[in-house]
Amino acid sequence: MARTDAEIIGREDVNDLDAILAITNTDMDEAIHTVENNADSIFTWDYERSRVPLMKLYEKAKTSMWNGETDLDWSIEVDNEKLARENPLTPTVAGIAALGIDLSGTALASWTDDEWVTFEMERINWSLSQFMHGEQGALICTAKIVETVPWIDAKYYAATQVMDEARHVEVFAKYLDTKLDGHYAINHHLKMLLDDIIADSRWDMTYLGMQIMVEGLALAAFGMAHQTTEDPLLKQLLRYVMSDEARHVAFGVLSLKEYYEGLTSAELLDRQEFAFEAAVRMRDRFLQQEVWERLGVPVKEAIRVFKQDDPEIKNQDPFQQLLFSKIVPNCKKLGLLDANDGWLRKRFDTLGVTQFEDWADTSEEYELLDEVAKDRAS
Repeated sequence: MARTDAEIIGREDVNDLDAILAITNTDMDEAIHTVENNADSIFTWDYERSRVPLMKLYEKAKTSMWNGETDLDWSIEVDNEKLARENPLTPTVAGIAALGIDLSGTALASWTDDEWVTFEMERINWSLSQFMHGEQGALICTAKIVETVPWIDAKYYAATQVMDEARHVEVFAKYLDTKLDGHYAINHHLKMLLDDIIADSRWDMTYLGMQIMVEGLALAAFGMAHQTTEDPLLKQLLRYVMSDEARHVAFGVLSLKEYYEGLTSAELLDRQEFAFEAAVRMRDRFLQQEVWERLGVPVKEAIRVFKQDDPEIKNQDPFQQLLFSKIVPNCKKLGLLDANDGWLRKRFDTLGVTQFEDWADTSEEYELLDEVAKDRAS
């Protein structure tokens, strides 16, 4: 029997803004965070490599490795204020008025264009910080997959992803420390999700939570950031990371499709509930409450000004909805969207993201995104 939404996500209404904002990071000064790993480490004495798609992915990974120190041009100077001022997506007083957004009576009413530039700089820092924290989550989860997955082909590939994720954490940390002014602490909604993924004892849940949900959203977010940034260093960094991430998500789709075909309806429901919880946690973190707090703006006030809590738009703007454009088709490919009378489809409907179900799943498109080997050979 399916659990209620309140049992899954801790609240009755998925769009309850007060409940969302009540969850905050209380460990801002914490340097070490420990999560109990409940999984068994599995050896396999069957060394036959029978899963051709995973073998192909492994070979691709071996030829696509890049070095963050030598393949990225760290000599590029980054003027973040200039980039923010020239970015057409940076809010302006005139632009906000033209959209019919009423700031009167709020802390934002007195903001000038300079303050919106500061907001954009902080938003970029916050976004890249959460990318970095998520990549460390992927580093730990993929190391767990090496330990827990029972197939030798999957262990081989997962080992290459561990190296990829270490490289991703490295380059985001270096960019934040040397080109920006350090980083934000991890958003607590993201932290809760990573904790849940790591604590679950089942190897396929690590795949589902990290490879399909977290990495799927990251792949879409990286693509948007790559398209919008004018910083050549960040653009190059994101392009390299995206080429890795596409393989990582494909790894999850290819592995889980085989495994999920043998699960019962009850077992699939458990995975559907986990996917829904992960989707809500990731959606909630994009309210970027830490940015508003740093700028001294009441968080609820700022969110309501931009109508992000309006049930008519499912608590998301179109940009945020697009972040699910990789997750939804991948869940459909795995049979999760429509199992158990469409349980997950109905929940994705409440988030306003089901329209992406027929977009390409990542098991089909990863080779189109994997450009690093070609770039380095040219």
